[in-house]
Amino acid sequence: MTALLDAGFEWRGRSDDPNDEQFGDVVEATTLDDAGEYDAVLVGEPYDGAVIGRRGAREGPAAVREALAGLKTHHFDAGPAGPVGDLGTVDIPDGDVASVQRAVRDAAAAVHGADAFPVFLGGDNSLTYANAGPLLGGGSVGVVNVDAHLDVREPLEGPSSGTPYRQLLDDGLDGYACVGARHFETSTAYHDHVRERGGAVVTAEEVGEDPVTAADRALDALGDVDRVYLSLDCDVLDAAAAPGVSAPTPGGISTRECFRLLRLLAADERVAGYEVVECAPPLDRDGLTVAAAARAVAHVLAARGAGVGA
Repeated sequence: MTALLDAGFEWRGRSDDPNDEQFGDVVEATTLDDAGEYDAVLVGEPYDGAVIGRRGAREGPAAVREALAGLKTHHFDAGPAGPVGDLGTVDIPDGDVASVQRAVRDAAAAVHGADAFPVFLGGDNSLTYANAGPLLGGGSVGVVNVDAHLDVREPLEGPSSGTPYRQLLDDGLDGYACVGARHFETSTAYHDHVRERGGAVVTAEEVGEDPVTAADRALDALGDVDRVYLSLDCDVLDAAAAPGVSAPTPGGISTRECFRLLRLLAADERVAGYEVVECAPPLDRDGLTVAAAARAVAHVLAARGAGVGA
């Protein structure tokens, strides 16, 4: 199994006010043996070797941890966050994308097998195949991809950040929904492929009009699957809100729409894992994308801890 290493990150609150409980005060380093004692466990995946566009996502895990540590734990509906463990960082091997996917999948399988709710901090979108893959074969599985793109390209020259859902569908994924898809960002052939496989596409405009209906449409498209994997690609956000991604474009959803959408989706009791991918700090401006990614983690932790979907 690929080793999970100590990330070397010191979890501590950043505020001098003793009343300010922050995630830095409640997240603590842990091991696979103890992972089940936490509401969720964090796993860093610093890799961007499969990015089709601009690179920089390998620096996402460290930056998101730093930003999350300074966030207060209180959600107005859910209250304070519960205990969160940090398993550290996956040791990414040298090699081609397929070999990296295999190695990371071994690590992800160990985390899923530890009776814990994993929150994978990416890294690029190619690792979705590794993170969600271990759920296949243990009952029916669906994926909700909160993303500007469908990511169902054919891996003709090997896997990339644009192929993970094609790979999962070919391996037997039972349901797929993309939420936040952008017009003029997807080829007709890939849209047709999703339709042929029984998947659903909910556009960014539809999310903006009604996040509740958008979340319901995505979950309904998965039918009665046993487990759901939830993925957030930061490029689903409008370029003004998230410039630090591989492919920033206008027309995306707002951070507020994104956070509500994530809470609605994560409150589904079938959700068995979550990831935030394609946050690239070197490409960011004023820390906007990193701040959004950290809050996207916090909102899902709140929803998972209290079943808050509104």
